Amino acid sequence: MTYGITVPFDNVPLAEHREWFEELVDLGYTDVWSSEADGTDAFTPLALAAAWTPSLRLGTAIVPAYTRGPALLAQSVAALAEAAPGRFAFGIGTSSNVIVESWNGMEFTEPYKRTRDSVRFLKAALTGERVDEEYDTFRVRGFRLGRPPAVPPTILVAALRPGMLRLAGREADGAIINWLGADDVPRVVPEVGAGKEIVARIFVCPSEDTETVRGLGRRVIAAYLNVPVYAAFHEWLGRGPQLEGMWKAWQAGDRKAALAAIPDEVVDALVLHGSPEQVRAGVQRYVDAGVTTPALALLPFGIDTRQAVRDLAPR
Repeated sequence: MTYGITVPFDNVPLAEHREWFEELVDLGYTDVWSSEADGTDAFTPLALAAAWTPSLRLGTAIVPAYTRGPALLAQSVAALAEAAPGRFAFGIGTSSNVIVESWNGMEFTEPYKRTRDSVRFLKAALTGERVDEEYDTFRVRGFRLGRPPAVPPTILVAALRPGMLRLAGREADGAIINWLGADDVPRVVPEVGAGKEIVARIFVCPSEDTETVRGLGRRVIAAYLNVPVYAAFHEWLGRGPQLEGMWKAWQAGDRKAALAAIPDEVVDALVLHGSPEQVRAGVQRYVDAGVTTPALALLPFGIDTRQAVRDLAPR
C-alpha cells in the first residue's frame, strides 16, 4: 500500500530535511506530498526529496490552477518529472478565492473551466507537441516544451463536489480529496469512477490530550470551512446542520462564538487524534472506504513532530 505524509515539516528548515526524508524511507513511508498556500511553494521541497531520496514518490496536493501561466506551469511540472522519472504525481486544483484573489491579485473566475483547461493543456504540452489553442479561460500561442519528460507524470485533480470529482475521473488519473471524514469517502469515490487513484489528505495529531486537540482543531477547521468552496462541500456532504451555527457566527464577525459552535463530533471526524494506534486505525478506515493513497497532514498540537512521524509510520 502507498502511505504518504505532507512535507515540509513545520519548524524544520528545508536545508535540514535530508535526514527526515531518509528516515521516512526507513520507516516505510512511500510518498511525500507538498502543498502551496502561505509557506513554501509546492515544487522546491519535492525537488530536494527527488535528489536526496530516489525511492520516494512525490506529489503536489495541490498547485493552484491560477497562480502560474500555462507555459511556466508546464515547465515546472516537466522539470520535476524529469528529476524523478516515474515517481511524480502532479495535483492541480482551483485553490480558493482567498489564495487566488486576496493573496495573488488574480480573478477567481470559472474555477471548473480553469482547472479543466489546465489539465488539457498540460496533457498536450508534456508530450512535447506544439500547443496553439484557444481554451475557455486562457489562450496559448505556439508554445512547445523544450524538455518534455521521458515519463509523463500522473495528473490528479483536487476535487470536492460532483462536477470536479467527475472531471478528475474523466480527464485525469484520479482525484485528491481533502477535509473530509472516513465516513464521507463512500459519497465521494463513486463520483470519480472505478480504477482511479484517490489521494486523501488526512489531518492527524497523535495526542491523547483531547481538550487541546479539539480546541486547536476548531481553529483550523474554522479557517478552512468558512471558505466558500469548503462550505459548499460540507453542505453537499450533509454536514450543514452541524456547521450552520459556526457559519452564522463567523459571518456576524463573532469568531469566539463560531469556534464554540463547532461540535466535537465534527472535529473528531476531520482530525484523527488519540494514541498512534488509534490514529493509524482511523487512517485505515479511509483506505477501507476507497482511498488508495493516504497522505497524512500532521497537526503539531503540542506534540514532538519527529516522534509523531515515527509513531504514525505504517506497520
